[in-house]
Amino acid sequence: MMGTSIFSQGQQTIWAAMVSACRYLVLLAVLWSLAACGVATVQASTDYQTITPSPDGIGRVYLGREIAQTMGHQGAGWLDRPSRVLQERPQAAIAALDLHPTDIVADIGAGTGYFARRMAPLVPQGRVIAVDIQPEMLALLKAELDTKGIQNVEPVLGQLDSPNLPPNSIDLALMVDAYHEFAYPREVMQGVVAALKPGGRVVLAEYRAENPMVMIKRLHKMSVAQVRREMAAVGLTWVKTDDSLPEQHLLFFQRPA
Repeated sequence: MMGTSIFSQGQQTIWAAMVSACRYLVLLAVLWSLAACGVATVQASTDYQTITPSPDGIGRVYLGREIAQTMGHQGAGWLDRPSRVLQERPQAAIAALDLHPTDIVADIGAGTGYFARRMAPLVPQGRVIAVDIQPEMLALLKAELDTKGIQNVEPVLGQLDSPNLPPNSIDLALMVDAYHEFAYPREVMQGVVAALKPGGRVVLAEYRAENPMVMIKRLHKMSVAQVRREMAAVGLTWVKTDDSLPEQHLLFFQRPA
């Protein structure tokens, strides 16, 4: 008869209990699946997010900062402009590094080697490794080295996600107006940290984002807080911030010994 159960009352009770148990297990499985997906999403989002690119950005965001477009080799002349001596006081920046004659220094994002060439005489028993991802920049660098007879600067072609440096091989990594353009900053810095000897140092020069009077495009400037946040993410310890340069922060970090 329609509407009449084919089970006895006792069987119905047992069946209801089984259904409830099954529903509970299914619910647990669904919640576990959602939790697992949530963890995966959080882990993925801690590195990079994608947004609509700003005029000077690449649309990839790292720890709240949109990464700036890389200056191509076509703009190499700007790196060697005569006015840079007064605008940035590069010799003062180099003096602040306190280099030793035997130091192995990596100039990451070296471009035409403006800083690499000026550091070379200070490390006569060491060398400068000039890393850049653009072969054209390294070709310009090599031409300058040959012209000036500099023999202790080694050009190295890096990758978007790696500086291509051997582990425990450098005393200092210097990045001048370059870090904010790294397409994969976490991966590059992990490579830099691995290349540092225990106690090795990282120094970044970045135009001051806190100062609107520094006439540099927004994404090509960085604040002290942002730099410290990103260096802490790869295990580097902040040592000091030197603001004696006209327009740039000079930030010092160290790999734990």
